[in-house]
Amino acid sequence: MKQQLTKLLHSDAGLAPLALRIPVGIIFMAHGAQKLFGSFGGYGLEGTGQWMASIGLEPGYLMALLAGGAEFFGGLFILLGLLTRPSALVLAITMLVAIVTVHLQNGLFMSNNGYEFGLALLAASVSLVISGSGSVSADKALGNKLMEVQ
Repeated sequence: MKQQLTKLLHSDAGLAPLALRIPVGIIFMAHGAQKLFGSFGGYGLEGTGQWMASIGLEPGYLMALLAGGAEFFGGLFILLGLLTRPSALVLAITMLVAIVTVHLQNGLFMSNNGYEFGLALLAASVSLVISGSGSVSADKALGNKLMEVQ
């Protein structure tokens, strides 16, 4: 078990993921806060749930809770570099669903509510799944503690 956890937390990526984690974590947290709490002009769980139900994502309230929770807490974990790979994987799936269900039919560009921003967040999430959190992260600190215990 310790060996598997150590593998999950390990990253040889240096500082590069930190440059990605900070803005991506903030962006995901803000979008999650819109869905969960109605912050930053968002509609909160009720409004987001009604909208999700209207586009066929049922049950809407649960879908809003799942998407908002993934974005807010996944963004927080990415920002901290805590369980980065699993958090980034959940966020990549969330972005894939958003692209396919909401943005794809509008084309690429954001000006038409297209998928360009979702695609950028999907790429950043996949990159973090591959690289891990890097050298400045909670994952690195936890991994070091696990290595001491072994």
